Amino acid sequence: MIDAHIHADTRPYEDFEVMAVAGVESAITCAHDPLKMSTSAVLMDHIDRIMNNDVKRAADNGLKLFIALGIHPRSITPDFEVILDKLPSLLKREDVVAIGEIGLETASSSEREVFSRQLQLAQALEMKVIVHTPRRNKREVTKITSAIIHENINPSLVLVDHVDNSIIDFMIDFEGMLGITVQPQKMSPKGAVNLLDEYGFEKFVLDSDMSSSPSNPLSVPKTVHQMKLAGFEEVEIETVSRENASNFYGI
Repeated sequence: MIDAHIHADTRPYEDFEVMAVAGVESAITCAHDPLKMSTSAVLMDHIDRIMNNDVKRAADNGLKLFIALGIHPRSITPDFEVILDKLPSLLKREDVVAIGEIGLETASSSEREVFSRQLQLAQALEMKVIVHTPRRNKREVTKITSAIIHENINPSLVLVDHVDNSIIDFMIDFEGMLGITVQPQKMSPKGAVNLLDEYGFEKFVLDSDMSSSPSNPLSVPKTVHQMKLAGFEEVEIETVSRENASNFYGI
């Protein structure tokens, strides 16, 4: 299994062992907003922790961490240009597989600018992107998000995450990949199974988005368990819990 979106810097050491024991072989840890990003120096310290401390903590417990780096819409610093200038060199590291998570939270003008410029960078580098969709005004903001994606990058490079029943009707035809976040206050394992039952498996990856919000390191294994109970084929389970993420990120 692959947990396609976590925030390892917010989780205790023991969570990585729990994931590995349950059969999660690897995960992708993303940049986000673990604290107030008052300056680019603070954001760079966050990125440094992801690339060094967290990768080692996970590896010590048998979990392989891959990395996504970028400026989360809630992490836009007044001097964000500094980060944008440094990103190309940071992205060269072998275990960095995507720019992310990036996107819109409120769709402010600054969010749109930073999002667009990171998409343009990803297009230039032909790099994969993990795109955030918010909890509030999700439908309206996601429509804006989709438009910006189509203006700035080949959508096949993009995974739009936290897709749920409120936006699936117009996102199911998106040319890239879609992430189903199984997390308390977002979607239950049974809810994910119902969504997959209706829309199929080829476009989706599973993730826990475990962070400082209510989270469960076993979200992906529990969803797989519910899929087995629901009678899904092994190939279908493998597709959505591992193969799609593996193929998309080349891991």
